[in-house]
Amino acid sequence: MSEDVGARLAAEREAVLGRLAGLRDDRERFVEASRDSNADDEHDPEGHTIAYERSQVDTHVRLAERRLAEIDAALERVAAGSYGVCERCGGTIPAERLAVRPAASTCVACATPRT
Repeated sequence: MSEDVGARLAAEREAVLGRLAGLRDDRERFVEASRDSNADDEHDPEGHTIAYERSQVDTHVRLAERRLAEIDAALERVAAGSYGVCERCGGTIPAERLAVRPAASTCVACATPRT
């Protein structure tokens, strides 16, 4: 199982790295656009501002970086032989959960917010 999981996680990691590179390029373009312009885009009735667009891209960059960290942690668990073990309770993470969320580090019970 760990070879299949490792390959799946590695493929997902490559996809996230590609997405992250594109997002970082987008962010750089927004920074350049705002640097080269003295326009007051905050009051432009035509659409979103450069600051808004940059903020959106920054959020997506942070989400992609978080996803990459989750995948890297899962790959470390595969290498250590602890993949599929809940990091909170030590129980087994169901195969169904891992099929949907291969980077999951907790079982369903531990992942469920307590009210």
